[in-house]
Amino acid sequence: MKTLKVALLGCGNVGAQVARILTDDAAVLADRAGAKLELAGIAVRNTAATRDVVLPADLFTTDAEALVDGADIVIELLGGLEPAGALIRRALSRGASVVTGNKALLAAQGAELNALAFESGAQLRYEAAVAGAIPILRPISDSLSGDRITKVMGIVNGTTNFILDAMDTTGAAFEDVLGQAQDLGYAEADPTADVEGHDAAAKAAILASLAFHTDFAYADVHCEGITKITAADVAAAKDAGMVIKLLAIAERGAKGIGVRVHPTLLRRTHPLAAVHGAFNAVFVEAENAGELMFYGAGAGGAPTASAVLGDTVAVARRVVSGGPLPAIAAQQKVQVMDLADIATSYWIGLRVTDEPGVLAAIAAIFAQHGVSIETLRQTVKPEANGGVADLRIVTHRSTESALAATVAAVSALAAVQEVTSVLRVEGN
Repeated sequence: MKTLKVALLGCGNVGAQVARILTDDAAVLADRAGAKLELAGIAVRNTAATRDVVLPADLFTTDAEALVDGADIVIELLGGLEPAGALIRRALSRGASVVTGNKALLAAQGAELNALAFESGAQLRYEAAVAGAIPILRPISDSLSGDRITKVMGIVNGTTNFILDAMDTTGAAFEDVLGQAQDLGYAEADPTADVEGHDAAAKAAILASLAFHTDFAYADVHCEGITKITAADVAAAKDAGMVIKLLAIAERGAKGIGVRVHPTLLRRTHPLAAVHGAFNAVFVEAENAGELMFYGAGAGGAPTASAVLGDTVAVARRVVSGGPLPAIAAQQKVQVMDLADIATSYWIGLRVTDEPGVLAAIAAIFAQHGVSIETLRQTVKPEANGGVADLRIVTHRSTESALAATVAAVSALAAVQEVTSVLRVEGN
């Protein structure tokens, strides 16, 4: 049986589990791959560091370049742009195939790396870069290659889903749940990449690139995080039979493809509304297949290692079978839609003076801007010096530009004390 040398770059939470599976399940992997997958070495910054998995000391090295130069397959789990990018390019240039989970690098340089892999006859696979253990990239690129995808919408960040789910179930404030998530290890000490949506935006770019055969980068994704979501927002959504989720959305529109990440209201009947804790899920809509749901563990050492090893076995099988790689599907020249042109439904919260004519004035402004109201709910709060009312308005689909103009005009009314929230609604 042929032996393929595997170089592992990085031995963190995921890397350690990959090394464990490669060594403990060597015989099983060999049967499935058609070749022995020999862990040739593990490149790390500190060979003496304590790790969760006990591995032979002679596997560790600080010379990542030498390890890459002697490998048939390189598994990159360093993260970040460099030195990961340089090492991947080094491997691909010499014809070694690469498996990576580096979402940030792929969102920034994916088109370049895919082209380099094709030119050299190597393979580049990255199932682990989006949604951990969930098989989503291969179903999109392979299983649905004969269909026309119209929309991909997913919960692709476990930290934010844990926070929003806990706010929904307990009524706690964002700051309190964030602290709990950090204590449990779901959130980093610096949670910015997660709570500001950057992690999800990188994954959205990857999903959009595969679903719509167009090169999307992180810069093409409109990104909003969850730090402004209040306990009051969550409670109001719950009262209306909705839940707030941070969604990555890529969809076809009238003027191209729109890619965005932002807090989104979902009816509780939508499949994504039932995704709890730190789990991930991706909802795909295609012209012929209809609606598809992919659900599972979106992070963690062992679940993500499962995706990495799946790619590794797939790479090994093609190396063993030989022959040319399939031609790269022609990339379409599709326009990236400006946020102002993207249409969706909206939830607008208003606090207004409770007096005659207010609802009529607000409805008139919505009509003037071509934004149709689907539902309007009013809660009156009597006070000593008059009263105020909280309005919750859900619109029919409208463009971002029309909605923004409407909200600006409404907020200028003397009777409107505050615009309490503006959130997008999907799946209604």
